[in-house]
Amino acid sequence: MTTTDGTGTGGDAEHPVGIDELLERVRTGYERVGPDAAFDAARTGEVLLVDIRYAALRERDGLVPGAVIVERNELEWRLDPHGSHRLPEATGHDLRVVVFCNEGYASSLAAESLHRLGLYRATDLVGGFQAWKAAGLPVIATA
Repeated sequence: MTTTDGTGTGGDAEHPVGIDELLERVRTGYERVGPDAAFDAARTGEVLLVDIRYAALRERDGLVPGAVIVERNELEWRLDPHGSHRLPEATGHDLRVVVFCNEGYASSLAAESLHRLGLYRATDLVGGFQAWKAAGLPVIATA
């Protein structure tokens, strides 16, 4: 993977990195947000919350009100403002997106991928859905 300055975030066959190091490198490319800040920004319409958890987790734990559900394997296609499979919300590269997964790991890699697509304001939720729920923020039960 290459960052905007060309230095790269990952390893290669000769210099592999572990996932912890990769996450650390990826996360230096943007500022992550906590649950309260994400909630406030979503409430005022400043961000698009994107839930990339798989269906079983959403069914088990519930949904974040107002979040768009886009499973991880479709994320880039749905948020690319120039893509033929984009969501109506994917209006431009300046869209502020907060991606969240269950605990805040996969979402970091997803945010970095969105940066490579030119969505320079993409970030992820520290601690993911579990941190949102622990903070006492709204959750819609699905069961």
